Amino acid sequence: MRVVFIIGSLALALATSACSNMPLPAGPVAARPADYTLAAGDKLEVTTFGFKELSGDILVAADDTVSLPLVGSMSVRGLTSRDLEGQITALLVQRDLVKSPKVSIQVTQYRPFFVLGEVNQPGKYDFTNGLTVAQAIATARGITYRGKLKNVFIRREGSNVEVPIEVTASAPVHPGDTVRVGERYF
Repeated sequence: MRVVFIIGSLALALATSACSNMPLPAGPVAARPADYTLAAGDKLEVTTFGFKELSGDILVAADDTVSLPLVGSMSVRGLTSRDLEGQITALLVQRDLVKSPKVSIQVTQYRPFFVLGEVNQPGKYDFTNGLTVAQAIATARGITYRGKLKNVFIRREGSNVEVPIEVTASAPVHPGDTVRVGERYF
């Protein structure tokens, strides 16, 4: 019995070490945070160094706008956090509120993503940086016995078209995406 245990343990160790050297399947590269465009549902931390009254946490409204003290309401549609930093800086200088402002914007909470179809717990989930399709499915408690694991369908936020995506270790999910796991036929 002990010999069987030792042989089994060695076989398992060899199998796991062989798998750890295998390259991950190629897939699309996730968007870099600098390319992330702001939209409704994002929570931002705005810091204007040296000016507490011009700093704080804000939520991007449903119409893709933010409202800031002394600056007012402004659209963030299509802007990155760096773009928004530049616009706020320019407005503070233009309105002669701050001579040389240093504005920093961090996304503190991304808008959610959604998982539908043949998963054990479909629903809305909080997004985290670097999220992949496989992780999104795991967040929804995995695929049901009827679910198709080889590929899923993703509808990117703002699009009306679902795109089939192969489930790989690097297939990205972005904030606002809807991941749908299809049903297999056999």
